[in-house]
Amino acid sequence: MVLQNLRLNLRHIFCIPLTVSVVLSSAVPFPPTAATAPFSHHRSLAASASPMNPSPHSHSPPPPVAKKVEHAMEMFGDVRIDNYYWLRDDSRTDPEVLSYLGQENAYTDSVMSGTKEFEDKLFAEIRGRIKEDDMSAPLRKGSYYYYERTLEGKEYVQHCRRLISDSQKVPSVHDIMPTGPEAPQEHVILDENVKAQHHQYYSIGTFKVSPNNKLVAYAEDTKGDEIYTVHVIDVETQATIGEPLVGVTGYLEWAGNDALVYVTMDEILRPDKAWLHVLGTEQSKDTLLYVEKDDMFSLDLEASESEKYLFVASESKNTRFNFYMDVSKPEEGLKVLTPRVEGIDTTVSHRGDHFFIKRRSDQFFNSEVIACAVNNTSSTIVLIPHKESVKIQEIQLFSDHLVAYERENGLQKIIVYHLPPVGEPLRSLESGQAVSFVDPVYSVDSSDSEFSSSILRFSYSSLRTPFSVYDYDMKTGISVLKKINSVLGGFDSARYVTERQWAPALDGTLIPISIVYRKDVVKLDGSDPLLLYGYGSYEICIDPSFKSARLSLLDRGFVYAIAHVRGGGEMGRQWYENGKLLKKNNTFTDFIACAEYLIEKKFGSKEKLCIEGRSAGGLLIGAVLNMRPDLFRAAVAGVPFVDVVTTMLDPTIPLTTSEWEEWGDPRKEEFYFYMKSYSPVDNVKAQNYPHILVTAGLNDPRVLYSEPAKFVAKLRDVKTDDSILLFKCELGAGHFSKSGRFEKLQEDAFTYAFIMKTLNMI
Repeated sequence: MVLQNLRLNLRHIFCIPLTVSVVLSSAVPFPPTAATAPFSHHRSLAASASPMNPSPHSHSPPPPVAKKVEHAMEMFGDVRIDNYYWLRDDSRTDPEVLSYLGQENAYTDSVMSGTKEFEDKLFAEIRGRIKEDDMSAPLRKGSYYYYERTLEGKEYVQHCRRLISDSQKVPSVHDIMPTGPEAPQEHVILDENVKAQHHQYYSIGTFKVSPNNKLVAYAEDTKGDEIYTVHVIDVETQATIGEPLVGVTGYLEWAGNDALVYVTMDEILRPDKAWLHVLGTEQSKDTLLYVEKDDMFSLDLEASESEKYLFVASESKNTRFNFYMDVSKPEEGLKVLTPRVEGIDTTVSHRGDHFFIKRRSDQFFNSEVIACAVNNTSSTIVLIPHKESVKIQEIQLFSDHLVAYERENGLQKIIVYHLPPVGEPLRSLESGQAVSFVDPVYSVDSSDSEFSSSILRFSYSSLRTPFSVYDYDMKTGISVLKKINSVLGGFDSARYVTERQWAPALDGTLIPISIVYRKDVVKLDGSDPLLLYGYGSYEICIDPSFKSARLSLLDRGFVYAIAHVRGGGEMGRQWYENGKLLKKNNTFTDFIACAEYLIEKKFGSKEKLCIEGRSAGGLLIGAVLNMRPDLFRAAVAGVPFVDVVTTMLDPTIPLTTSEWEEWGDPRKEEFYFYMKSYSPVDNVKAQNYPHILVTAGLNDPRVLYSEPAKFVAKLRDVKTDDSILLFKCELGAGHFSKSGRFEKLQEDAFTYAFIMKTLNMI
């Protein structure tokens, strides 16, 4: 289905800041993944200062030292001692814990105080590339164009619309929304800047316009804990309709114009119940549509592109099954569409008198597309057969077309198929037309499009091409650029080279690496600074996309690379299968192999190699730091999932039970000892480490702040070097850190200042 949600259910969202599409897009739920104490002792600083090993403490106070409170955990005759278990406070109110976090933040500020002027300059530089007063590419829905507007100096967006003029009643890829004095007036539906005024954190996870375009339902989070409150307003008057829905997820869809379907969570934040809410009634009177009692499964909610059906799915990492609701008959509730069968994963949509189903199994691991009649769901026809070399990532339906988003050899493809008229028999789809792209490595994402039209909207970017929105006429093959994000300050994409390399892993598997650098600045003789990014979990693909802040590194001579290691989904389903459970170590050794390959090919050197990863990518960073600390100059671990064994043994922690199919269940001996062999907290040892920056969010529901806090405390206690070790915990944010657009740029400036400080580039 369009915009298949990066499922909300895990600690798996990575580095790319979330943006919410204007009208119909679902919240990326998930997209998508400290304390104090009296000082007890301070480890002596061992390494001497030198030009390549600056003493970070010469002008700074000593770092905080977390007290030790021995906590023994025994399993299978194995005893693990966690001296920092006390740092976990689920209420997030313990004064001692908050004091310690405050001390860590103060220490970080102190160490970085000498580079604050440079950081501020960097921030001004990064912000200076942003066109602050801007708008998104308008999206047609019914009689209106919908879009988001940003204002100069403002952190958040306005959600807006304009009436479509009579001259543009028939959609065309050449349509341009009129904006002059003669144009239909702009109407601001919702101004997030106004809503955010009284909150330290503010994020709208879902923004949905009713089918008749008269109402909007939006879900807001004011803490960063991803627990939302849903408001319904009249689009024209902003009048509130009924009381808000509280304690819900970002999964929210209209069931006609008078009702909503939403999902709530259990005590471990697992989306487990789907509800029907009739506007104007109390939430306590809502109808429970389905409850998922198996704690390995979480609920998902989608609307068909046709807007005639809603689909409630229940999914684990290996299995997904679906129910459907006819939105014209919500009182009939949910009906089974695809039954629960272990190992079968189905994603569904609708057009005409057929349901369309993307189906994956162990046999058809890269998925096939089938269809069944609405009135006979047990009889199916194969539309797009399974191919071993091509993964079908998602499908998007139109009244006359089916669009398949595929991956082959690590690259994304869009294939458009023409469908027979509704009412005529469906048959196997032959030779669709491919949309062509220019860069050697790039990123493509589906977008909301008008179901009844023949115009496909998608977004495109690469490591050197800013985020671009295209409308593609599926009848003529004409593609029109609707918007490319402005990059101010003289940006010229022709100065940058992007390429793909393949690094041999330990077992000979070739690992793709996406690379970008500025060709008139780098020497490619091994002397250039190199930043290597990695993730490698949940079948998530870290496709090479543009980030204007990154130009501050590239223009200073950095080579930037992404290691597409196993555990991700870049090379198909088996790429994921070979980097999870008892094969998880491939993720870490692949990353090390990519680092060594880049050094061998003169893209950088050990002395100038920096690495970064977030969430499950932070696990990757923690693991390789323990395995090969000699290989890296500096590391940034954002909201890192680093206490793997302890977390996976605790079913009371959010998301644990649903992730046993990803990491394994450590209550089983084989998985326990395998996890322990790579869990970063469990493998910190007395050795020299590179410079390290670790971040956390106090309200993070995906990776508890205590995991990175423990990792840092243990590193401080046992490491034998004088390298910088900083811990920065956002006390008013969650997994995705601060919510404002400029606040996020400030964090980029801070991270880049840290990296360049460790490289003596300031």
